[in-house]
Amino acid sequence: MAATQKQKGEAFRALHDGDPFVIPNPWDAGSAKVLEGLGFGALATTSGGFAFTLGKVDGGQTLEETVAHVRALSDATDLPISVDLENGYGSAPEDAARAIARVAEAGAVGGSIEDWDRDEGRLYELEEATERIKAAVDAARSLDFPFTLTARGENFLRGNPDLDDTIDRLRAYEAAGADVVYAPRLTSVEQIRTICDATSKPVNVLAFAALGLSFAEISAAGAQRVSVGGWLAYTAMNAAVKVAERIRDEGDFSGLVGRAQIDEWQLG
Repeated sequence: MAATQKQKGEAFRALHDGDPFVIPNPWDAGSAKVLEGLGFGALATTSGGFAFTLGKVDGGQTLEETVAHVRALSDATDLPISVDLENGYGSAPEDAARAIARVAEAGAVGGSIEDWDRDEGRLYELEEATERIKAAVDAARSLDFPFTLTARGENFLRGNPDLDDTIDRLRAYEAAGADVVYAPRLTSVEQIRTICDATSKPVNVLAFAALGLSFAEISAAGAQRVSVGGWLAYTAMNAAVKVAERIRDEGDFSGLVGRAQIDEWQLG
């Protein structure tokens, strides 16, 4: 029997109270089913990876497209899904609240709101950003199932690696009611540890090759949840491009190996 949204929400919340865990980021329904088949306990969408499936750059997708994406993933897997909602597809607090409500209707049990205004290319001022998180929290709490709200502080991702300001922001978002805090693109175990020590909420950390840290090292620094953003999608595409280039340049088809294990990955 398929899990209810309430059961998914409770399962996702419980993961944050248990041992540290990895939440990988599928970019479509097929990759979601593969990751479920590999035994992961929850999934998080990637705005960049999803935008790529639409032939768009990160941030080019609309809320309506994201809602449809969430619905497709929810139909494909019984795992809890948390959604990368960027800035909520609008600068007003009401926009962040609306984004939470819409993806919840589509089956999500978690979502993140960031403090970066893509339209104006700026970080929201702290008070402004906090009001947006409060509105998202209120929308999450109005639902009849547990919805885990993640607040993102974008400093390090947006060329402003100010650790003190990042901590101030995450603490403000925590006080506003966020369930999880997240500062993507931290670059050292010391930064991770400092943020984890400065906050009382579970911390999500973005893993990527240049970080050079294993899951054990990241979790030992205090992280409760580790995601990979768009890197799985980009890794898959990089592999396909290398094979395609050999076909184009050399007429070499030898890279077309490794038939998908459909049954093993639970694809129907």
